Amino acid sequence: MKLSGKVAIVTGAASGMGKAIAQLFAAEGAKVVVSDINAEAAGKVVDEIVSKGGTALALATNVAKEEDIQNLIDTTVQQYGTLDILVNNAGIMDNFVPAADLTDELWDRVFAVNTTGPMRATRKALKIFLEKKSGVIVNIASAGGLQGSRAGAAYTAAKHAVVGFTKNVGFQYANEGIRCNAIAPGGVITNISSTLTAPNEFGMGRAMAGMGINPRAGEPEEIAKVALFLASDDASFVNGTVVTADAGWLAY
Repeated sequence: MKLSGKVAIVTGAASGMGKAIAQLFAAEGAKVVVSDINAEAAGKVVDEIVSKGGTALALATNVAKEEDIQNLIDTTVQQYGTLDILVNNAGIMDNFVPAADLTDELWDRVFAVNTTGPMRATRKALKIFLEKKSGVIVNIASAGGLQGSRAGAAYTAAKHAVVGFTKNVGFQYANEGIRCNAIAPGGVITNISSTLTAPNEFGMGRAMAGMGINPRAGEPEEIAKVALFLASDDASFVNGTVVTADAGWLAY
């Protein structure tokens, strides 16, 4: 098993890509902390993992709150003794709101979850990784973090920030036994659309302009396999980069 004996945290792990990542990591031998703002759903994922012989713990976490991040990692270490892998997956959409209609409240909320949350979790995890001279961080970015209009202005800027943060962390800690990479999924069938409440007509129309050339939507399990590769020793020479998983959408 690729992650035997490892301890992994996966945020936003109660559904979609996070759930698939948590399940696959557990199947590959990791002790997994299923972190999500939806405690009940996180508990169900843990039940599924345990029923298949895996080891997992559910923790209610709002990644936009510093105290929740602290509790998440502190509890993980208390429960399992250490942390080896951090997957920053939790994220929200932005209703495709374009810059002219953007409010400070929306901008701050999207950045709090999609960018500041991963930064805070990474900052906390690095203290553990530096002490043991090993550790892996996998950030879930987006095709929207590489291209200009796959979402609204806030989501696009936030995911671009995740890409830059990933590269910075990857290089700066490369000599400390720490790797940091990101995955940029294209369209994946998840419930992140549930964070779309009232899509902006103009912004959504512009963002959807390229959907006709998207070969297909992906499954969460396909992203989980990429995350497993990056988290495992198979990716020992892969650091500070972004792996696209989009059926070739961005290649056009």
